[in-house]
Amino acid sequence: MLKLAILGFLRDRPMHGYELRRHLAALTGHIRPLSDGTLYPAIKRLETDGLLVRETEPGSTAAPRHTLHLTPAGRAALLERLRTPEQLDISDENRWFTVLAFLRHLDDPAEQAAVLRRRLAFLAEPASFFYEGDRPLGAEEITDPFRSGILLIARATSGAELAWLHDMVATLDAHPHPSVP
Repeated sequence: MLKLAILGFLRDRPMHGYELRRHLAALTGHIRPLSDGTLYPAIKRLETDGLLVRETEPGSTAAPRHTLHLTPAGRAALLERLRTPEQLDISDENRWFTVLAFLRHLDDPAEQAAVLRRRLAFLAEPASFFYEGDRPLGAEEITDPFRSGILLIARATSGAELAWLHDMVATLDAHPHPSVP
């Protein structure tokens, strides 16, 4: 998820590490705080893999700044990751939001729709946070008001997401060429 987010934000525009960290924290920080000990080794690995480069720019009032730029290989890696997200990227809500945040970088509406259809298929599977044996329990079957609340909130969230996904897939299917509004 971190690799995808780094590549996605640098696809938007070059940034220095501190700025990139702020953007990453805004996207995922409320879920998983991002430490320098996580971010900077990830940046170094992406740099070593040739997916990004660091360019030195003169500082206006202080020392020179290092700005991170995506390479052509980095753009290709981002697009491949968006075209074929891992199953966990589809099923885990936080990872899904990261994919969704950068899905616009796929130029082909059919490829975008294919990713959205994978999420739709995942959401169509019966699931719950609570089970009786192998059978998922619904909110109405649980007497604990807090557990029932979890399921009611999840149902409402899933309903909103399903409606949006169906609308978006219909829009992408109606505009099969890259000039989708």
